[in-house]
Amino acid sequence: MTADGPASAYPTLPNIDPACFEIPGAQLLDVKTPSRHPPRILLLYGSVRKRSYSRLLACEAQRLLEAFGAETRLFHPDGLPLPDGAPEDHPKVKELRELAAWSEGMVWCSPERHGAMSAILKAQIDWIPLAVGAVRPTQGKTLALMQVCGGSQSFNAVNQMRVLGRWMRMFTIPNQSSVAKAFNEFDEAGRMRPSAFYDRVVDVMEEMVKMTLLLRDRAPYLVDRYSERKESAEELSKRVNLAAAVDTPPCCGPAASANKGMPSR
Repeated sequence: MTADGPASAYPTLPNIDPACFEIPGAQLLDVKTPSRHPPRILLLYGSVRKRSYSRLLACEAQRLLEAFGAETRLFHPDGLPLPDGAPEDHPKVKELRELAAWSEGMVWCSPERHGAMSAILKAQIDWIPLAVGAVRPTQGKTLALMQVCGGSQSFNAVNQMRVLGRWMRMFTIPNQSSVAKAFNEFDEAGRMRPSAFYDRVVDVMEEMVKMTLLLRDRAPYLVDRYSERKESAEELSKRVNLAAAVDTPPCCGPAASANKGMPSR
């Protein structure tokens, strides 16, 4: 014991709360009951033009994902209001949020506009909240990134989306796709022509399915954080103390002296 209480189990880490500090172990990554359903992947694209190359590329990715055994949904952003420009019960907002909750991973595909992702793609992400009550709709889910370019190959949009994926607490896979001069890469029927660009899309979707299978059952453990366990413990303590205070008659509990002399509300 110390003057301030029990000695820490980690004397070189005096700021650590031992009750919330856990040592990672390989055995904790074991999955007792693996999921058997196909990986659930949501695809978002960033243009509403009639011949949208980001949509065509997303559709090509969707076909590949399904060939790799995934179940997919493609969200069409037509009619989605600007963030905060409509109530949360707007039909398109509800559709997007329900799909985000359904998914175990996402594919984001954007055109590069003025050196960045499109506003249409960003608006979709902005409508997905970081938290809904105790549920984080995107945390621990996988993410694959693609972009289409009107000119030479660039990576500005995918790099920007990678930052956004981290902010949404997603596992963004290492591989990515950037299709240069996209207008040359699709035929009149909207199918992608054979090329090194197409082969890279195959690589990205294959990796996406593998990473989703690897992570989806382990995500709860992987995103379990010391700071949040500590915060949860503190919140639990507050609730317990509050309940005790409520159950104690104000005339004889500690709250009586603390509230003595304070005006009633």
